[in-house]
Amino acid sequence: MALKKTTVMVDEHDLELIKRAAAREGRPESEYFREAFHLAAIRTRRWEEEWDIPVLDFDGPISDDEVHRTTHTAIVDSNEQ
Repeated sequence: MALKKTTVMVDEHDLELIKRAAAREGRPESEYFREAFHLAAIRTRRWEEEWDIPVLDFDGPISDDEVHRTTHTAIVDSNEQ
């Protein structure tokens, strides 16, 4: 991965938080900024093609309890195998 140097103006409070985290975790401050730039770059991506996302029809609304119960059952069943 080729890196390119750039200058960015940041809020003083945000910069202080980054400096503290870097010192606490033993990471260079630059890693935090590269990570932030990467996340911002990912958010800008657009896809030209249509996504084939299926529509799920459960014949009506589903309650939180039904989701919890079904998820719990699936987890228990998968752990028993």
